[in-house]
Amino acid sequence: MARSLSLLERLGGKKQEPQPPPKERVRIAKPADAVKQVSQHEQDYTEKQIQQEREAAVEASAFAGRRALTSNNDVMQELKLAVHKRIVDEMTPEEQQVLVRGEEARDQIKNIISVYSSRELAEGTYTLSRGERLQLVEDISNELLGLGPLEPLLQNDAITEIMVNGPNQIFVEKKGKLTLTDVRFYSNAHLMNIIERILTPLGRRVDESSPLVDARLADGSRVNIIIPPLSLVGPTVTIRKFSKKALSIQDLVGFGTLSNDMALFLDACVRARLNILVSGGTGSGKTTTLNVLSSFIPATDRIVTIEDAAELRLQQVHVVTLESRPPNLEGHGAITIRDLVRNALRMRPDRIIVGEVRSGEALDMLQAMNTGHDGSLTTAHANTPRDVLSRLETMVLMAGMELPVRAVRTQVSSAIDLILQQSRIRDGSRKITYITEVQGMEGDTIILQDLFRYVQDRIDERGKSVGHFESMGLMPNFMDKFQMNGIDLPPGFFSAGRG
Repeated sequence: MARSLSLLERLGGKKQEPQPPPKERVRIAKPADAVKQVSQHEQDYTEKQIQQEREAAVEASAFAGRRALTSNNDVMQELKLAVHKRIVDEMTPEEQQVLVRGEEARDQIKNIISVYSSRELAEGTYTLSRGERLQLVEDISNELLGLGPLEPLLQNDAITEIMVNGPNQIFVEKKGKLTLTDVRFYSNAHLMNIIERILTPLGRRVDESSPLVDARLADGSRVNIIIPPLSLVGPTVTIRKFSKKALSIQDLVGFGTLSNDMALFLDACVRARLNILVSGGTGSGKTTTLNVLSSFIPATDRIVTIEDAAELRLQQVHVVTLESRPPNLEGHGAITIRDLVRNALRMRPDRIIVGEVRSGEALDMLQAMNTGHDGSLTTAHANTPRDVLSRLETMVLMAGMELPVRAVRTQVSSAIDLILQQSRIRDGSRKITYITEVQGMEGDTIILQDLFRYVQDRIDERGKSVGHFESMGLMPNFMDKFQMNGIDLPPGFFSAGRG
């Protein structure tokens, strides 16, 4: 078969010989070969530099046109929402049954999430490292089973408090110091969804008609929530975490909250059935100290605890826990702390523990202490032992009873035996700064006597408080109660300066 002529041959021209292709740049495969084949300029590179360039080129090629998640938080959030939506839309009935089991099947749920995440990644334009994939699965698990972005903070034992100031600002407290985190919510709606998840199991609500509420988590951590229009920065959540392990008095001694002598003395006071009031400011550790004091109560006593949101975790067997109730949607059905204190008197308690007195329930608590319920415990907000007595007077008057001031002070002085003043020092540590005896009345004045105190000597170069605890050298007037209950303290226990 005749070969077809090219256009140039048919026109009588000379056929142009095919030109060799231009010499290609030598592809660098291995650093040792590259040094031999490249130009003189390239030979100046060291093997390490060539290897770095090659790795950078490979990485750039692999990630070309892809979306890096670590450098773009918005893209990561977009991917989480896409996977979450896909799970909700496509989950099979069998997978839904696994999801209902919740924490019991967390590992299975993570496998299901991993499958849906892989599908989304395969179809989309995302790329993730192995660590990012694991983090994605963990984050979505927290959204489905826990409290979303707050879950890692709740699992961190070093964090003692979480403060959510709207969806874009979350602070935490570590070792008494506040730190801004990089944790964020998608929006106000996302944060409100987590709030509803906290409140629903408790039968509580928060909305525009009732925009603030106290609640608790499953582990007993205290939660306060306030939302717009009262909060101008968006929904605000404050979570006071408690240690997963019940603290003992020796733990507090190890933390520097009190001394060994003070610990021994408080143990004796609780067993001798003294009425004790723990006073202090917000975040000073009053509830923690109350928990520790309750551990000294004998297991044979019947204890009734009364709180707004149940936080106390007593170790005894015979404990009845009561919790107040807010009003319903119609504004009815509220059960206050005062109602519960009055009811507790009919429950044959050996000891009554009120988490905190804030208003009129102080009168009922004092009456309970004065009518055969010795050994009761409670807390109140105040800056000094003298201040807490003034606050008690005010709270008693809030009960609506027109009592003369002298009668109120007489009630207080006969009901309270001991005041523990707790403070948060500037370096973030908590200290019992005073253990003070209430001795009685002299005229119209309640007489107080300090038994132990914390003395701050200096602030060291790290900003830490350096000080010591000491005895004031005074013997309390209730030593007869120690003798009646068979409690003996070492000789010279109340010597001045001991500690």
